[in-house]
Amino acid sequence: MHNWFCFSSDDMVTWTEPTPILMNVKTFSWAKDDAWASQVIERDGKFYWYAAIEHATIPGKAIGVGISDNPTGPFVDARGTALVTNDMIKALDDIDPTVMIDDDGQAWLFWGNGICYYAKLKKNMIELDGSIKTITLPHYTEAPWIHKRDGGYYLSYAYEFPEKIAYAMSRNIEGPWIYKGIINELAGNSNTNHQAIIDFKGKSYFIYHNGALAADEGRFHRSVCIDYLYYNKDGTIKRVVMTTEGVKKVK
Repeated sequence: MHNWFCFSSDDMVTWTEPTPILMNVKTFSWAKDDAWASQVIERDGKFYWYAAIEHATIPGKAIGVGISDNPTGPFVDARGTALVTNDMIKALDDIDPTVMIDDDGQAWLFWGNGICYYAKLKKNMIELDGSIKTITLPHYTEAPWIHKRDGGYYLSYAYEFPEKIAYAMSRNIEGPWIYKGIINELAGNSNTNHQAIIDFKGKSYFIYHNGALAADEGRFHRSVCIDYLYYNKDGTIKRVVMTTEGVKKVK
């Protein structure tokens, strides 16, 4: 793909057609091609879009940052250069960025293929603040996602290949991380299975993809899925039950 799009919903079931293109790889003058995994996050009325893109002059993927006053764009390049490039790290590629702003206001960026990297972000959200560090996770492949609940941190990620989704927990965002197991099994005919975990109107949701809507068009023709996410009393995550009907409407 060459563009990023946005669907919206106020009930988790009825989704709009895509808004106009949020960003194109040409938004980043330093980029070559390939609109890969991304995440958008709001801070102080601005929306920051962290996206993995093929770099034009430094081999491999890089992470760029777009900025907008509106979640539906338009976004522009916030830096004029990539935030993270392959010459800064030893991973196979700088892909799958995930960002969280902690309760104390500190923002964190996690990413990486083959190795999970993380770093602090400055308050401006477009610069790293300090050194890049690594996390060792069992069978880590890619697609980290960081979220927090009841004072505890959760780091979910793609596990092995074909990919399942596993997770670890910690009481500190810098670890130590304790591996807790598989959340989501192989997603049908899709060799990759990347996730997002969000809360919306009192319920927790697990967003992932399979290839169910175009099963005969190859393992990279992905379909977005949403199922419920449930926690045990001790804060651990129950395995996600993948369904064909998805979730129910919320008011």
